[in-house]
Amino acid sequence: MAGKITCYIDCVSLYSYYALIALEKNREKLISHNVDIDIVPVFLGGINVGSGNKPPWTLPAKGKYGKFEVTRAMKYFGTPNLKVPSFFPIVSLLPQRALIFIKREHPQTYVQTFLNLFVEMWEKSTDISKPEILAQVLSKSYSEAEVRNILDQANSPDVKQALNDNTKEALERGAFGCPWFWVKNKKGAEEPFFGSDRYVPPTTFSAWTHVKTQTGRCFA
Repeated sequence: MAGKITCYIDCVSLYSYYALIALEKNREKLISHNVDIDIVPVFLGGINVGSGNKPPWTLPAKGKYGKFEVTRAMKYFGTPNLKVPSFFPIVSLLPQRALIFIKREHPQTYVQTFLNLFVEMWEKSTDISKPEILAQVLSKSYSEAEVRNILDQANSPDVKQALNDNTKEALERGAFGCPWFWVKNKKGAEEPFFGSDRYVPPTTFSAWTHVKTQTGRCFA
């Protein structure tokens, strides 16, 4: 039986960006150990409401600490250009729905598109929640017709429901934030990992995936 990492992320979540960076960095190692990776778009706002969690910036102590943590993370993950956009936070429904459709119809470019959206928001301060701006960003990777189709389908009942279903699945698996990981080892045993614990000892995670890397440190 293969192991599997299911990663629930949202482009509005900075630490989801770091989680995806780390997973992609270790993708080949994970695959070599027969570990599948599934990147799942969810709506973080829905997870917060459904779990009763509050965003860090709404609590003064968390907000103050976050400045230190972000600085450490920037150094750790090598993202010196990162900055919190002036328009943060966004309502991420449109980009997340677009990613649902891209994953379905353009699987070969899906992960890179997710990374591109993170870069646009967190390094270039691009408000990807606005349809016209999201279209411009997507046009760097897709044809005009494809972009038009992606945005049209992002507003379809089917895709909207798919994002709702993904978010509900994450909640049912205990999620209270992003990134949220559901990890299954080769014996079929399953266990969650929350993204803020980036500095968890590497043996904790590698014991589950049977991958002798430091991927356990990526979860933030």
